[in-house]
Amino acid sequence: MAFQALTGDCDDLDALLQRFIPDKDYLCSPDRSPSLPWDRFAAWVHCICVVGFDLELGQAVEVIYPPHAKLSDKEKTSICYLSFPDSNSGCLGDTQFCFRIRQSSNRRNSLDCLLDQFDRDAPVYLKKDSAHYYGYVYFRQVRDKTLKRGYFQKIGQPACNDMDRWPAPIPGKTLNLPTMGIVVKVRIPTLQDKPGATQIVQCEDEIDTQVSFALPSIHEVDLFRCFCPIFFHIQMLWELVLLGEPLVVMAPSPAESSETVLALVCCVSPLKYCSDFRPYFTIHDSEFKEYTTRTQAPPSVILGVTNPFFAKTLQHWPHIIRIGDMKPAGDIPKQVKVKKLKNLKTLDSKPGVYTSYKTFLSRDEEIIKQVQKGIQQKRPSEVQSAILRRYFLELTQSFIIPLERYVASLMPLQKSISPWKSPPQLKPFSEEEFMKTLEKAGPQLTSRLKGDWIGLYRQFLKSPNFDGWFRSRWKEMTQKLEALHLEALCDADLLIWIQKHTEVEVVDLVLKLKEKLVQAKQHCLPIKQNTMEKLQMHIEAIILSLPEDLQSILLKNGTT
Repeated sequence: MAFQALTGDCDDLDALLQRFIPDKDYLCSPDRSPSLPWDRFAAWVHCICVVGFDLELGQAVEVIYPPHAKLSDKEKTSICYLSFPDSNSGCLGDTQFCFRIRQSSNRRNSLDCLLDQFDRDAPVYLKKDSAHYYGYVYFRQVRDKTLKRGYFQKIGQPACNDMDRWPAPIPGKTLNLPTMGIVVKVRIPTLQDKPGATQIVQCEDEIDTQVSFALPSIHEVDLFRCFCPIFFHIQMLWELVLLGEPLVVMAPSPAESSETVLALVCCVSPLKYCSDFRPYFTIHDSEFKEYTTRTQAPPSVILGVTNPFFAKTLQHWPHIIRIGDMKPAGDIPKQVKVKKLKNLKTLDSKPGVYTSYKTFLSRDEEIIKQVQKGIQQKRPSEVQSAILRRYFLELTQSFIIPLERYVASLMPLQKSISPWKSPPQLKPFSEEEFMKTLEKAGPQLTSRLKGDWIGLYRQFLKSPNFDGWFRSRWKEMTQKLEALHLEALCDADLLIWIQKHTEVEVVDLVLKLKEKLVQAKQHCLPIKQNTMEKLQMHIEAIILSLPEDLQSILLKNGTT
């Protein structure tokens, strides 16, 4: 199992910058790879665990690679239970699935400040999540008790050593990743890539004699396979996920529950799903009581479960999806009506969507016909999934574009930015002002769907997804304002300004400019390297204009 997370400390920014990248190269050299032992490994994965099951002792973490990787007792317990399917799943042989758990503490890593730069260029669905671990399970169950143990333990160390040779995970770069005797060629998408169109470009004169195979894109969930039993309701599911409604996916195995939960989360892409989601959730989970209590309304979370116990425990949840065994879809699914929650009593209930939710938008019959036609023509599942992915993408973009357009209008005009004043403030978000823009610049410009778009927007503005999206956009625009203010400072004639001000004011300016430089590096502001160098030259010139005693103090106060 691999956990994508980071661990360590990052208290001294200056020491960090000196440790990895010289100060002047900090913003212009994001492709500089870490070189200390296990730094390369930690940039991709937190650790690999081998979890065994003993009939007498139960589950236990047998080995952790690398040995110094830290996991709390609570995290180890969660990993142990989530690494095994429920006994009723009947998973004999090899099974792959995933889970997501909270980190016991928000650990910082010595690489975090450096990796923040990579994170800035990554698409929203690939940005790091420092509050959770993502576990990827390869589960093997065999009846042969004579099978020698230790095979996975033996391959763990070499696999980790291979991963510690990997280059840094830089979006947009084509990377060769050696793993257990093979070399995988991959490219991490960038924020600027067109969704769904990321591919590895092979130069004509480039010969990859070392590469075993290339991955054309990152792993994508088979949407058609996941949604086939309930695809008549995909638009309803899109609304439920968009609004952050509590959702339970009841499936026969962890593989099917985790795939379906991930499919739901990605159906609102490129919008980031900001609520909690658990691809595989068990009664042993540390949040079990929190998420199953009847003393308060169900939280905004998507749970994937397989234990029949949940059919009763979560019967009070407002939206439940029942998934049957996933098989290659050859027959046209029958149109199934939305079922009433009272009809869901056990996991043996028929597949379907159990809810009393009424959609805001009218159903799109075109996508239903298109998918049905594909089934009749025996269109490959990956093609059907691509159709669904494009449909969700266009639907989400039609919804989010009016919000993007309105929020962009909250940005002050560039001419209002003065080097002699603090950066201007962003205008506040007004729900009513935004609603007024929808009449002429609403989703009807790009979507054929009819319905209560206004009601959908009002509900969305109350959701965790809007809160997360708006916070992210607000941060981006605030950083853009800071960057524009720094550019204005660089273009200003500061030497003339200091001639008209006292030494105290000049020293205060130097300290503020230094602070802005540090913050620009620490927060990875979108600033060109020559802007930073120009500002550094301004600081040095101002210091040299001061008396020697002040020069000495300011030079000791920090590297210029």
